[in-house]
Amino acid sequence: MHLGLALGYGGEPIEELLPIVDRAERIGVDSVWSVEEYGPDAVSILGYLAAVTQRVKLGTAIMQIPARTPTTTAMTAMTLDMLSGGRFQLGLGLSVPWIVEGWHGQPYAEPLRRTREYVEIVRKAVAHDTRVEHDGRIYQVPYRGPGSSGTARPVKSDMTPLRPDIPLYLGAIGPRNVTLTGEIGDGWLAGMYAPEHEAALTAPLDEGLALSGRKPTDVKISPILYVARAGTVEEGRDQLRPLFAHLIGAVGPGGRNTYFDVACQMGYEGPARTIRAHIAKGHKADAFAAVPDTLLDEVALPGPLPAIVDRILAWKDSRVDTLVLLSRDTELLEAAQAAL
Repeated sequence: MHLGLALGYGGEPIEELLPIVDRAERIGVDSVWSVEEYGPDAVSILGYLAAVTQRVKLGTAIMQIPARTPTTTAMTAMTLDMLSGGRFQLGLGLSVPWIVEGWHGQPYAEPLRRTREYVEIVRKAVAHDTRVEHDGRIYQVPYRGPGSSGTARPVKSDMTPLRPDIPLYLGAIGPRNVTLTGEIGDGWLAGMYAPEHEAALTAPLDEGLALSGRKPTDVKISPILYVARAGTVEEGRDQLRPLFAHLIGAVGPGGRNTYFDVACQMGYEGPARTIRAHIAKGHKADAFAAVPDTLLDEVALPGPLPAIVDRILAWKDSRVDTLVLLSRDTELLEAAQAAL
């Protein structure tokens, strides 16, 4: 099992980040991943890091599909792969409706179809063996619909990629998205994952693998784990309770909360419904208190350093390829890497 580092870059001076990345590379961390919501983008930081690193893989976790056209993403992936000397890993995901529609001004319609078509176009463009054409329900390349000039023709990138098959990871949580990941992805960036519930959580992935005739090893599972280092496990749990209460309990009008669904998959349907009810009533403290200790211990890393390292070791017998830690704690990274 490999170790990865997720960077929640918030726009601070790059000098604050570089020592962490440098240390991660020197101790053997396998990959560094950028994140993206509606502040700093996931791409720019990796372009900078490509110039100041030598070995570590660089990935996006995730580039939001509705934010860019498929061919723009292909151009970005080819460029970052070239700048990094073949170290780029493309992580894509749908994001959530309120960001897609509220920030990007794009409809959150037919998300599975959108992902499938998007990945197909990106792969065609990166493969660079033919002009890109796609006639789908969501995307038409070239575009010949209403408002078009009528002069469009298929185009092939004028950049020859360093690699024609850049690894493509999908950030997926709900069962249908996970099935699609098993069918078309090279990797799965999992949001809530635990070795104790691996059979249930990977069942949709295996369904997708079967549909495409692929083996389990064809999709690399890479969960992203929140870390809360503290004096005691309980103190670490308390740091995480508000986050997980929001993830599990939040639901918008007509919306579906896939984190809630995954909690139910893992056997926490009762607590998940309690959390949701408290959130709906505005009882935040009660919602925080309702997050089970066992859930936090399974899907996150709370507590002092020895407890965190012990928990990381429990993942070694799972199907996970890379355990990605959302942390800037270099002492923790060193201890985790040494343990692996």
